[in-house]
Amino acid sequence: MKQTPLTAKHRALEARMVEYAGFEMPVQYVGVLEEHQTVRTKVGIFDLTHMGEFELGGPGALNTLNHVITNDASRLKEGEILYTPLTFDHGGIIDDILVYRRAASFLLVVNAANKAKDWEWIEGHLLPDTELKDLSDELTLIAVQGPQSAPLVEEVLGISLVELKVYTFIETTHQGAPVLLSRTGYTGEDGFELYFPNSLAEKLWDQFLAKGARYGVQPIGLGARDSLRLEARMPLYGNDIDQSTSPLEAGLSRFVKLDKGPFIGREALQRQKEEGVSRRLVAFTMVDKGIPRQGYPILNLEGEEIGLVTSGTHSPTLDHPIGMGYVDVDYAKADTEVQVQIRKRLAKAKLIKGRFLG
Repeated sequence: MKQTPLTAKHRALEARMVEYAGFEMPVQYVGVLEEHQTVRTKVGIFDLTHMGEFELGGPGALNTLNHVITNDASRLKEGEILYTPLTFDHGGIIDDILVYRRAASFLLVVNAANKAKDWEWIEGHLLPDTELKDLSDELTLIAVQGPQSAPLVEEVLGISLVELKVYTFIETTHQGAPVLLSRTGYTGEDGFELYFPNSLAEKLWDQFLAKGARYGVQPIGLGARDSLRLEARMPLYGNDIDQSTSPLEAGLSRFVKLDKGPFIGREALQRQKEEGVSRRLVAFTMVDKGIPRQGYPILNLEGEEIGLVTSGTHSPTLDHPIGMGYVDVDYAKADTEVQVQIRKRLAKAKLIKGRFLG
């Protein structure tokens, strides 16, 4: 297993370590429930160095980027960030990524388990005058998330964040090292993600924990990260989206710009839009007792199978079981009642509109 520059810090904190995407990563420190609530009410810090970062540069970078993504990178101004799927020719999702518009290049942040696949795909579709560089092994990525994240980041970096809007970033320095700071996250809370050289990792981690003590900061593992993103109804690649699902089925149509010109998967997605999808990704809360898990069948009230659960948990914030899954489009409307097969019994659930949190 690979280690991040912060692995020794996690071990010193007696984190429970697991293998994830080829890395030894902390799944929890003091417990998923407490860590989850810390992010919702105070501030948490995550090591996300297992994620991948690619730099796309050269005169042809924009053309290459718009060729492989469904969103439109030409709309980005320097300092802005774009969320977008990458799609195969058939419209299935390769990955969902973030695109950062820098002065002379684009920074692409890809999911940990998809790094090799994404690299091969993008490299295989480079247009002329485009350069692709893998920065993943050079950078540490930490996230600071929660209602107290802004004052903590301001105090540690010694800068004001009043003008930094959601899905924008700045490039600054800290103790002589370059830091890219973005107002992004995967928790549903206000938060920031910081990219910087590995040499700064342990020192900056310690500074956040020391200065964050008065804000109630705690290190947060992958377990709480998953429950936080599910409450915010954010899809997870490998669960809620993959190569067998399209952005239109997954409720990501607003990130598909069919009018921007040719891109990989456009014809398939255009056809799907015209013909309509047969299933949709929905969110639901349980009416009856029981926790939905990935792969559990979803049935209508007559007992006919109409879909599958893709993600599910007991929501720490709501103190109630929640889930996401694909269902036949006829059953995809909010307030529709369905049933989830939890082992050998059926439990009622109700579809919701929007996020689980208000």
